[in-house]
This record gives sequence, C-alpha cells and structure tokens, in this order.
Amino acid sequence: MIDIIQLVILMVLVFVLMFGIGFIFNMLLKTTHFPIYLYIAAVIGMLIYWAWNSGSLLAHLAELKFGEYFLFVCGLAGAVLSGKTIHLLRVRGYKMF
Repeated sequence: MIDIIQLVILMVLVFVLMFGIGFIFNMLLKTTHFPIYLYIAAVIGMLIYWAWNSGSLLAHLAELKFGEYFLFVCGLAGAVLSGKTIHLLRVRGYKMF
C-alpha cells in the first residue's frame, strides 16, 4: 500500500519537475522540442551510468521494475506537455513565449 502512494507522489513530482524545467527552457531558448531531447539524453545517460558496473545494459534494463519505467514515461509526458503549452501560448499571440 505504501509503495503505491509513493509511486503516485513520485509520478506527480517527476511530471511537475519536467514540466517546469521544460517550460523555462522553452521560454528562454525559444525552442519547442529541446526539453524532450534533453530528457531523453538524460535518461539514456542515467541508464548507461547505472549499468556501467553490471556489465550489460540489457541485463540492467530487465532488472528495472514497472514503476521505474512509469516514472520515466511521466517525466517524458511533462517535457512533451511543456512544449505543447509553449506552442499553444505562441499561437495565441503571447510574445513573451
């Protein structure tokens, strides 16, 4: 029971964190897809770093649980939604974004 509560809290935190960071990057750099690429590069870098000592990336990926994959997806959803939000604000005429 407590693991499910922790997973839900982590999902919200990762989503909000990536949305916020992506929104700021999009606003400052005037790009729409940069946070998505940055997040994917960070996740790949983390996976390679974690698998460095085990010797095999595929063996490490097999050890990950469903919740860990779901957290990666929630972070990616936050990055994608930040790009969509910035794009929507630009289309509606907000010059700051």
